[in-house]
Amino acid sequence: MNHFQNTVMGEIKMKKTVKLLAIASSFAFLANVANADTFIKMVSGPSGGSWYPLGAKIMQTFQAKIKGTATSNTSGGGISNVMSVDDGDAQFGFTYAHTVANGYNGKGKFKKARKNVRYFATLYPAAFQVAVRADSKIKGFEDMKAANISPGKPKWTGTAFCESILKDYGFNFDTIKKNGGVVHMVSYKESVALMKDGQADVFMAATSVPQASFLELENSPGIRFIGLPPHRLDRIVKNNPGYIKAVIPSSAYKTNPFDIPTLGIVTSAIVHKDLPDDLVYKMAKVFWENHAEFAKVKSIWNKVILKEAVTGSAIPIHPGVAKYYKEVGVM
Repeated sequence: MNHFQNTVMGEIKMKKTVKLLAIASSFAFLANVANADTFIKMVSGPSGGSWYPLGAKIMQTFQAKIKGTATSNTSGGGISNVMSVDDGDAQFGFTYAHTVANGYNGKGKFKKARKNVRYFATLYPAAFQVAVRADSKIKGFEDMKAANISPGKPKWTGTAFCESILKDYGFNFDTIKKNGGVVHMVSYKESVALMKDGQADVFMAATSVPQASFLELENSPGIRFIGLPPHRLDRIVKNNPGYIKAVIPSSAYKTNPFDIPTLGIVTSAIVHKDLPDDLVYKMAKVFWENHAEFAKVKSIWNKVILKEAVTGSAIPIHPGVAKYYKEVGVM
């Protein structure tokens, strides 16, 4: 064979090998599920954020440490995760304290009360981060009335944050569209691509600080962060119970010459109310005893503190996790 034929045959063999590995992996997953007494599905966050890799590690640890369980992790968002756990489509999920409180009470973006969710743990603080390209003429939200923005998917908490801010400025997504702008309801990964291609002027996300997508954009094409004036921040927090004030510190990103005032939230974990108490107790025990392993995935996990595990909880705490917290002196 000549060099070209060898190359082609090599690529064919490689594709066959990848396909066989994928099939083998699928069979292995199905075998685990078939042999398990309990299946735990988690809804976490988009690829490119902190939630997805953390969720994958947590589920991997549950499966390894809790006998008779099989697990999976899939992407989601703060609002949609509450719906998924409430509907029983998932048993465990990440969200935000104020989001699950709104869901449980049928307020905000929730058209009905989501009474099947229970509190599992308070995790770490997150901030609403808004960035424009470094060469952008946009200086604040008032300049976004005809911009191409990417605030996240429809049922993500960051998108709800964006809507709350725009409302305070006197316009909304429809205004942007009528003025010739575009509202891209896409993932972090897609948002980064749009920013790099010049198809999006603004990228927004409610997530940990610093965050990989913003770090990537900071390197190319270069970005500048947009904050909120104190009077608007005060009013938005007052009009939206559960929102808190936050700061993106100048140390988080090399392009930040000073701290950026913004909206903040507290990340939380939730479970379905019908999960057995003994299972949730084991989940809590494994969850907290493997804290160091999760911190290796994302350093933000170092801000997750056991003694604050129920701080900010505004819905019923699952009895299984409550038993564990009482044993360790948290409750």
